[in-house]
Amino acid sequence: MKLFKDIEIIDLALKYKDNLIIGDLQLGYEEYLHNKGLLIPKFQLNDILERLGRIFSRVKVKRVIINGDLKHEFGTINKQEWNDVLKLFDYLFTKVEEIIIIKGNHDVILAPILKQRNLKLVNYFEDDDVTIIHGDKIVVNLNKIIIIAHEHPAISFSEKPADKFKCFLVGKFQRKNLIVIPSFSNLTVGTDVRHGNFLSPYINKIDNFNCYIVDDKGNARDFGKIKELPL
Repeated sequence: MKLFKDIEIIDLALKYKDNLIIGDLQLGYEEYLHNKGLLIPKFQLNDILERLGRIFSRVKVKRVIINGDLKHEFGTINKQEWNDVLKLFDYLFTKVEEIIIIKGNHDVILAPILKQRNLKLVNYFEDDDVTIIHGDKIVVNLNKIIIIAHEHPAISFSEKPADKFKCFLVGKFQRKNLIVIPSFSNLTVGTDVRHGNFLSPYINKIDNFNCYIVDDKGNARDFGKIKELPL
C-alpha cells in the first residue's frame, strides 16, 4: 500500500527507499509483567522475528530504523531485555547492513546494550524530505513528511468493541504530512484513536486523518477518513 512516493506500508512496517521503519517493540515487556505478578509466556520476540521474516521475504532493504521504545523498562535493563534486544540485533544484521535506533521515551537506559553491537542512539533520522522521530516531543525544522511512532494507533468498531485493529494514520501536522505507525509488538495492540487522549503532541484532531488497517495476513487496507468510519 503506497502512501507517498517511495513510502509504502509493508505489514506493520513502513518501507522508505532502502529503509524499513518499525517502532514500539517494547522488548522485555513479559518480564516486566512477571515482576508485577502477571504470568504470561514469553512469546514476543519470536512473534517479532516471524513477522520480520515475512517482511524480508517480500522486500529487500539495506537499513532498519527502529523508531523508539525498543525495550520496555524505563529505569533499568531487565534480563529479558538484554537477551531479546541482542538476539534481535543479531538477526537484523543477517538481513541488513545498518541499524538505526531512534530514542523513544522508554529508551532511558539503552546505551549499555547498544554498546555490545557498536550501535548508537539518535534523536531523529532525516533523509531528503522525510524526518523520522519517535513522536513524544515536538522538534523544530521538520521536513515535509514526518514519520512518528509512540501513539500505538488502533481502531475498534461497535459490532465487536473488544477487538482492536492496528492501523497507520496519515494526516497533517502544521501543513506537513504526518504518518503515524502502529506498534510492532503483539503485546501492545494499541489505543483506539477515536477515543481521544492522544499520547503524541503531533496529534490533536484526527477526523481528517486517513486510516489504513493491517489485517491478520499483514495486508493494509484503506478505510478512508476517520470521520467517515462506522462507529
